[in-house]
Amino acid sequence: MKIQEIIDKLNLNVLTNAEEREVEGVFISDMLSDVMTSAKAEEIWLTVQTHTNIVSAANLVDISAIIVTQGKKVSQATIDLANRYHVIILSSPKTTFALATELIGIGVKSQ
Repeated sequence: MKIQEIIDKLNLNVLTNAEEREVEGVFISDMLSDVMTSAKAEEIWLTVQTHTNIVSAANLVDISAIIVTQGKKVSQATIDLANRYHVIILSSPKTTFALATELIGIGVKSQ
């Protein structure tokens, strides 16, 4: 499934430049070490973390996009770094659980 389709279906806020990418699954964790060791390329990552280190972790694994949940505010420094490294950051006021359920409902599966 394409990122833009997910953005449209889940009514997500786009915080960074969003190039078209494919999404093959979903990964959920608030621990960067989990992302770096267990997430797979082309997954969409759900987290409440907003600091600049999420960009590095996503870039390392080649995450398709990060969705910051629960209405957490993402700093301009994080957004600027994400744009620099072409990491897509999206946001939603919904809980991580609600978004995971919606992703499964539209056909995105955990790998």
